[in-house]
Amino acid sequence: MADARDDEGLEPWVERQFRYAASAMLESVSPVHIVKARPGFGQTIRPQKGSVVASPALADWDPEPDYFFHWYRDSAIVMDSLRLLVNAGTVGPEARTHFKDFIDFSLSLRQLDGRTLAAGASWRNNCAPEFVKFLRPDSELARVHGDAVLAETRVNADGTLDIAKWTRPQHDGAPRRALAVLRWIRDVRFDTDLGTELRIDLSELVRADLAFTARRWHEPSYDMWEEEEGLHYYTLSVSAAALEVGAQWLESSGDWELAQSYRAEGQAIRRALDRFWLPEAGYLRSRILSSGVRSSKELDISVILAAIHSAGEGISHTVRDPRMRSTLAELERLFDAAYPINHLLAKGAAPAMGRYAGDVYFSGGAYYFSTLGAAEFCFRAAGDGADSEHWIERGNAFLDTVRAFTPHSGEMSEQFDQRTGAQTSARNLAWSYAAFISCIAARRLVVPGTKRVASNS
Repeated sequence: MADARDDEGLEPWVERQFRYAASAMLESVSPVHIVKARPGFGQTIRPQKGSVVASPALADWDPEPDYFFHWYRDSAIVMDSLRLLVNAGTVGPEARTHFKDFIDFSLSLRQLDGRTLAAGASWRNNCAPEFVKFLRPDSELARVHGDAVLAETRVNADGTLDIAKWTRPQHDGAPRRALAVLRWIRDVRFDTDLGTELRIDLSELVRADLAFTARRWHEPSYDMWEEEEGLHYYTLSVSAAALEVGAQWLESSGDWELAQSYRAEGQAIRRALDRFWLPEAGYLRSRILSSGVRSSKELDISVILAAIHSAGEGISHTVRDPRMRSTLAELERLFDAAYPINHLLAKGAAPAMGRYAGDVYFSGGAYYFSTLGAAEFCFRAAGDGADSEHWIERGNAFLDTVRAFTPHSGEMSEQFDQRTGAQTSARNLAWSYAAFISCIAARRLVVPGTKRVASNS
């Protein structure tokens, strides 16, 4: 295990780690001071302001993965947690600048057109011969224009298209970004009233994301782990939430007809989500594959992440839903039994959580954002008022497990090994830090005596 426990205690560690996570996460936002070379692809990436890389670590699958890309989903998660830092008073005016730059960068991506790449071969000639097999075919690139750009999984941090083969399309990025931006509009005060230009830019971006979501939610895409094609609980959940929150925003702008249309689409998605419940298994499955074959990855932490990222009202498909709570219990049993590191924890401790059974990516191990997602779920459930002490205790238990496998430095990678607890995969993963910030923001709303954050939905 890591050395973070010492004699510090949970509360001091939480506050210290919160400050560290805030600083470390910001290293991925507008990383214009970093130059990323990909000699095999003939590329030198100089990030633009507003880009958000999944990890600022310069790695080339040696063995750590190259995550120096702007993922639509990951960047939205980071910007959502940046909003929480603003509300907590942890960051200063630079956060608002980061948000404006993020809007500008996101809008610039709408101009991307893969047909330009497909029409010219010069960039292919710059690639090393052994890397040619990793390049996207011209036929695929030629389809990337218009709203198809939003179905890209990721782009380069310099605002250019990713030329490497990857799993596409992916439809969770647009609704996740719409939710993040709409929450900034709702929660964050700027030093002066939003200028006309920024208001126009915000409206343009949100409307484009919502329109994409309304058109594409019923179409198959790849899951958030970028592995299997089908309809996915996470994608549908954040799509429903984005359309519902977007409908409220449109009503406030007087666009009643479009608001009504999006609210109806959101309700249709909620009904579709009911198909994911497996009563005999006791959990909400994460996916319905296009092939019609049952997946071995149906019990998946992505369902729990959907609940906390969507932060819906009511009971159905929220942390208050008995089906969702049953899903968390099944995931706890799965990882408690599967991971050797969990067998070393004290009786009653919460298990380190992974993604799904049989995961083979790197150590196939525990993920910081999975374990923190389970903790945040518990703190949000405590906010329901019923059995709050139990949920707070369980959330703290998950945090204690995270603490056990976090070094004293505070650094968080993507995974920690299921056998040794050593950090693996991408170093300094922005999502890991964002998940910690979001978890603690939820905790501060329900644990007496802790600092409060204005909003965590």
